[in-house]
This record gives sequence, structure tokens and C-alpha cells, in this order.
Amino acid sequence: MKQQSEQNSQTAEMPFYAHFVELRSRLLRIAIAVLVGAIVCFSFASYLYGILALPIYDALPEASRELIFLNPVEPFFVYLKISILAGFILTSPYVFFQIWRFIAPALYAHEKKAVIPLVAASTLIFIAGAVFCYYLILPYGLKALIGAGMTEDFAATAQISMASYYDLVVRLIMAFGVVFEMPVFSLFLAKLGVITDKTLLKHWRVAVVIIFVIAAILTPPDVITQVSLALPMCILYGVSIVLARVCAPKAIEESPEEAMAPAEIAEPSAEQGQK
Repeated sequence: MKQQSEQNSQTAEMPFYAHFVELRSRLLRIAIAVLVGAIVCFSFASYLYGILALPIYDALPEASRELIFLNPVEPFFVYLKISILAGFILTSPYVFFQIWRFIAPALYAHEKKAVIPLVAASTLIFIAGAVFCYYLILPYGLKALIGAGMTEDFAATAQISMASYYDLVVRLIMAFGVVFEMPVFSLFLAKLGVITDKTLLKHWRVAVVIIFVIAAILTPPDVITQVSLALPMCILYGVSIVLARVCAPKAIEESPEEAMAPAEIAEPSAEQGQK
């Protein structure tokens, strides 16, 4: 009995250990892919630097359109951060493929065919979030913030360092890219039957509070950027409710083998009853 219990405990622990090994393997592949992408993009770091600097140059007065650095290694680390961000975007199809492949064992056979469409949708939506941040949030947000700081009440001159600006840019672009994935993961969870539109509607007040807390964590300590991230998150939460409602009827499907199993077990008992 002791040997059987030890064997049962070992078999119970194996799935968790196997999942842990699988997760470690996927994360290692993602890290290597992003590293290779960052090395490739480092050659174009100066070009990417100029592109990402356009929103701040447009927001600054014409006489002071420049960024400063406060220590000798700051430009190198700025280029490194830009390269990592570009490397992640460049390898995002492979990154999302690894993520969905890790989740795939929890799916039915017919649902595993949707991995490639999910990878494509995740990649496009992540890029859409990054583009939305670059073309809408950064230009208008920076103009509002810098304009408020250069009024007569403050009488201050804007001197922005490279590190502070690009930390903000990288953080916001990654935040908007990840936040825009909300409908995709909601669709996935609805297909699995984990969430429903009723559940999301029931807890929408709590969700709004959590959204604003997440926005406060991911953005700098100012109201404009926090609200700029929180409002799209609230809209995406509403989109997630609609997607969960559309996918709810097909959330849980019984396999043919499971459907036939009760009938096959019931037939012998019926025959014994006739005897």
C-alpha cells in the first residue's frame, strides 16, 4: 500500500513538474529570440532613436528641441532599451507562438487548430496597441504635459534626459501592446468556458478599479497618461464582454468518446436487468 501511495504521489507531481519544465523551455526560447532580435535591431538603433524622438521634439518649443544625457553610459543604455523593444516587436510572432503552444495542451484537438490564427491575431493586435500609443497617446500626452509645465505659473524650461524619455516610451508602448491583447485572451477563456459574459458584466465595477490601478502602475505618476491607458482598457473590457457572449454557446463541447461512454456502460446493466 505504501508503494502504491508513493507511486500515486509521484504521478501526481509529474504533471506539475512537466508543466514547469515546459514553461521554462518556452521562456528560454522567447528570451533567446528577443535577444537575437535586439542584436539585429541594435545596428539600426540610431534610426529607431530618431523615429521615437519625434513625439517629444514636436511637443518641445522649437528653441529647445533636444534631449540631454546626465552620464556617459546613458546613450548606450538608451540604445540598448530601444533595441530590446524593437527586437521584441520583430520577434513577436514567434513569442506569441511559444505562449500559445504552451497553452495548447489544455485545448481539444479541434481547438488546437486555432493556434496559428491566435498567433496572427495576437501579433497584429500588439502592434496595433504600439501604433496607437505612438501616434495618439505620446504626441497629445506630451504636448499637454509639457505645455502645462511651461506656463507662466511655473516659468520653467524643459530639459528632458534621454533615459527618462525613452523609459517612458518603452513602458507605454509595451503597456498598450499588452493591454490590447485583452480581447484575444478573453476570447480564448470564453472558448474554454472559464469566463462568460455574465461573469464579466457582474464584476465590471471591480474590473474598472483594477484597470485604473494597473494604469497607475504602468504609467508615470500623472493623471493624463493614466487616464489615457485606463480608458482604452475599459473599452477593451467591453469588447471582451461582447466576444465572450458570442463565444459562450461554443465554450464547452463534449467529445464523441465522452458522449458515447455513458451509453456503452449502460447497455450491459440493461441486459442484466432483463435476465
